[in-house]
Amino acid sequence: MTLSIDVISDVICPWCLVGKRRLETAIRAINGRHEVRVRWHPFQLNPQIPKEGMSRRDYRIAKFGSWKQSLALDARMKEVGATEGIVFNFDRMERTPNTLDCHRLIWLADTQGVQDPVVEAMFRAYFTEGRDLSNQETLLDVVTAAGLSRDRGEAVLNSSEGLEEVQAAEERARRLGVQGVPLFLLNDQLPLSGAQKPEAFLVAFDQLAATLADESNCEVSTGRKPKC
Repeated sequence: MTLSIDVISDVICPWCLVGKRRLETAIRAINGRHEVRVRWHPFQLNPQIPKEGMSRRDYRIAKFGSWKQSLALDARMKEVGATEGIVFNFDRMERTPNTLDCHRLIWLADTQGVQDPVVEAMFRAYFTEGRDLSNQETLLDVVTAAGLSRDRGEAVLNSSEGLEEVQAAEERARRLGVQGVPLFLLNDQLPLSGAQKPEAFLVAFDQLAATLADESNCEVSTGRKPKC
């Protein structure tokens, strides 16, 4: 069976990184029994943030009501991350970026066959290294190290290239009813919302395999009704 997994996410969403790790664990568990293709699609959690980003402290206070509450949520997220081998260094993060340019480069990375490494690099740069993804040179450094052409990346950032594609993908997400991320869409038919445990992915994989097996057995004999 071929598994096509479309992931709708934002690179500043910690649960999206947790979901990525759990999906990877599930894919390793099937041990090559299925061919798997993962593609990443945009969802801007904060499209209203200025292009240059904003103070993370100000952003978190506005969102959660106080810095104390923000720190409590960060502490809980660090605990969750540790169970998945993720190091969340929230104390290093000074700015919350507008992620439109990130998504345009993720779109470009898909055309160059390096999408997953670029997504991974952005997650690591933001959550572990505390780098400012609003800064164009920083963003280019991050994606270039992950295998994206710097010249092509710079050309995209200095133009409107990829904007239409990102907007179309976000519109598709809205039509699907997406209001939060991550969302995993398996074979364009089975959605899994949130950072599901690996076991949930494995159950979904088995469901799809069973469905495909049933469809392959749905034969039409001459002069008879279909079996299904």
